[in-house]
Amino acid sequence: MERTSNFLVIGSGIAGLSFALRAAKVGTVTIITKVEAAESSTNYAQGGIATVWSGEDTFESHIEDTHKAGAGLCSPDVVDLVVRDAPARIKELIGWGVQFTRRDGMQEYDLGREGGHSRRRIFHAKDLTGREVERALLARARANRRIRLYEHHVAINLITRQRLTAFDPHGADEALGAYVLDRKTGEIHTFIADATILSTGGAGKVYLYTSNPDVATGDGIAMAYRAGATIANMEFVQFHPTCLFHPHAKSFLISEAVRGEGAVLLNRAGKRFMKDVHPMAELAPRDIVARAIDSELKRSGDDCVYLDITRKGKAFIRRRFPNIHETCFSFGIDMTKEAIPVVPAAHYLCGGVRTDLHGETDIRRLFAVGECACTGLHGANRLASNSLLEALVYSARAVKQTSEAYAGKPRARVAVPKWDPGKAQDSDEAVVVTQNWDEVRRLMWNYVGIVRSNKRLLRALDRIELLKREIQEYYWNFKVTGDLLELRNICTVAELIVRCAMQRKESRGLHTTIDYPYMDDEHGRKDTLLRRERF
Repeated sequence: MERTSNFLVIGSGIAGLSFALRAAKVGTVTIITKVEAAESSTNYAQGGIATVWSGEDTFESHIEDTHKAGAGLCSPDVVDLVVRDAPARIKELIGWGVQFTRRDGMQEYDLGREGGHSRRRIFHAKDLTGREVERALLARARANRRIRLYEHHVAINLITRQRLTAFDPHGADEALGAYVLDRKTGEIHTFIADATILSTGGAGKVYLYTSNPDVATGDGIAMAYRAGATIANMEFVQFHPTCLFHPHAKSFLISEAVRGEGAVLLNRAGKRFMKDVHPMAELAPRDIVARAIDSELKRSGDDCVYLDITRKGKAFIRRRFPNIHETCFSFGIDMTKEAIPVVPAAHYLCGGVRTDLHGETDIRRLFAVGECACTGLHGANRLASNSLLEALVYSARAVKQTSEAYAGKPRARVAVPKWDPGKAQDSDEAVVVTQNWDEVRRLMWNYVGIVRSNKRLLRALDRIELLKREIQEYYWNFKVTGDLLELRNICTVAELIVRCAMQRKESRGLHTTIDYPYMDDEHGRKDTLLRRERF
């Protein structure tokens, strides 16, 4: 079945929903999302959204903090436009019904501070900011008659003009839509639109341990790469320093804001170690804190370190971090009386589909917004709470560009065939998917983690190439399922991370290698780029 609209949005986090709400003013919008619409990385974001708001803060300070975290790779133009547009985007969220936390008995907002920030500038909704943003935006989207939401629908491949017409290696390709699997019925539908927006989030599930939800399998990045879009800086995977260490916690995130409110990191002996690592101690950028913890664990042989905020008192902790307190308590840890056991886990991907200042990729009519995009804001390491901000700013810019350049404007028609399953059969070897899924994630954790080496990267690539062939054979022989599509995508993303890491002959930001332990500003201050030849 073919379904058409002005805008096709793939993903239902803050990037996709904020784009849809704005785009619905100028055209019809279709949103497809893999599971329930609320299940997105946005929904799990605890910390908040960074913006200059207080009279004690300045744009220049936020800009400087972003560049420092980004280790020399942030785009100055991008940082400037995002930081200066931030207050307008916060006002927009408030207008959409997002309830940010205010100071007790006051109308002023309770601005938090997180690692890498020199000022308090984090808007938050206690420690459930993402959930509050997702609630407000999703409610408005469901109520909008010009927005159609398809849950439990998984994009398989992008449809582009050059895939359907005579191949022109020098011509500009353009996106027409996507083939989409209905997970409940198994049917595959064709979605056609004037502009296609990838807002699929990150790829944390490529690693064995991650703070990300199960949906974070890098789908948009993998699809864009297969379609011939340029992918950039995939080696910069941010490991959040503090995820709850507990056998049943499934890497529950302990927000950056806990350290922002004064928590300190201790080893098993009770010694504070971050003061010897960086002048900002626990408030150093995430890459520095994560490496320090990794080093401490390797030195001591311990399984975890400890995050201690007990000195702030029971009343403050329960009021400021109610969800974290409740979750820790459910695992037998009372953070008002004892330190929280924590370890690093894969958290955020700073690379992705390369875009211009409007979020458009080098495939016309294809946009990438949010974590799946590489805009130039984050450089080699994302500053805390700049991620939701980037999604808001770029979704606004993408709407402006799509509505002016593409929406509703005629283009040369091309016949889009229905999905052809060929001779694919129902699978009787689903164990292949399970086995390969586990192997990809385990080898990425062991070989392409916080600290890397040439030897480890080569080992990872050799195994990924073999797994890729097995997955591709399975893909063509059996009918597609949601699990198979996600496995195919995480294997593609794993390869992209490894190949970008092999290009970077230095240690910078989130990429640390024992073979090149220093930054090389003469040769290293450039993006790593990958692009598959279009066919």
